[in-house]
Amino acid sequence: MVHEMSLAMGVMQIVDDAARGQGSAGGTPKVRGVRLEIGRLASVEVEALRFCFEVVTRGTIADGATLTIDSAPGSAWCMRCGHPVQVAGVGEPCPDCGGYQLQITGGTEMRVKDIEVD
Repeated sequence: MVHEMSLAMGVMQIVDDAARGQGSAGGTPKVRGVRLEIGRLASVEVEALRFCFEVVTRGTIADGATLTIDSAPGSAWCMRCGHPVQVAGVGEPCPDCGGYQLQITGGTEMRVKDIEVD
């Protein structure tokens, strides 16, 4: 969960910076929602991240914000087949040929997609 706490703190920093940039000149902005995209191969425990996000947002401009997490598929290039494939996890075989000569090409990322600010 240490990994997820570090990720949640990084997300909070991004949210804080973005919200303060969008806030009205006269008041402190309030973050209502945050949407993340996390790749299936990103090695992130989603429920632990949710818990950590709740902890790091307490008493901040994002206190009580809704956290929505979209999942991005894992993808790889199969060197044996010579074409792209979707994979469920690192170390999994090619779903087409059963080979293990895969170069991961997507699904390892995590990014903030949207921030809803009042």
